[in-house]
Amino acid sequence: MFELNPLLHENAWWQHLIMFVGAGVLGYIIGYRSGESKSFLQNQLSNLQSQLESCKASLVKSTTPITTSAISTPALAHTYNTVTEHPDDLKKIEGIGPKIEELLNQNGILTFVQLSQASTHLLKQVLQEAGPRFQMHDPSTWPRQAELASAGKWQELKDWQDILNKGKE
Repeated sequence: MFELNPLLHENAWWQHLIMFVGAGVLGYIIGYRSGESKSFLQNQLSNLQSQLESCKASLVKSTTPITTSAISTPALAHTYNTVTEHPDDLKKIEGIGPKIEELLNQNGILTFVQLSQASTHLLKQVLQEAGPRFQMHDPSTWPRQAELASAGKWQELKDWQDILNKGKE
């Protein structure tokens, strides 16, 4: 009924022409639709970026800006009014590993007392400045854990850490 071989039918060229035109129209429609999708996605991306910038601007207005000098070692040591001879093992805090301990030490947090006095906002800022590898960590329980450790309440700390999941409640 519908043979595509032109050798079998003398007038089969029109069938090839119809298939060629149909393929061209279909290709044009697909290409046009994907172009629409690209422009739609680009508009959506620019809207999301503008929303992100406005959120960042409102966050900066609502919080006290922390500069790099505010996180440096002398500033933290001055803020906490503690002179430390020997740093504590901050890895005893659930959620803090060797790299985060090193990062905190570089930013002047060497003892449990200093960590207990640090605000969660400051700790998050330190983690964010360290890069995406550290941004996933949640320091919200670290000051309370450090407070228990500095007070020598090791059993209470251990009981609470058994409940925590990687430092998160």
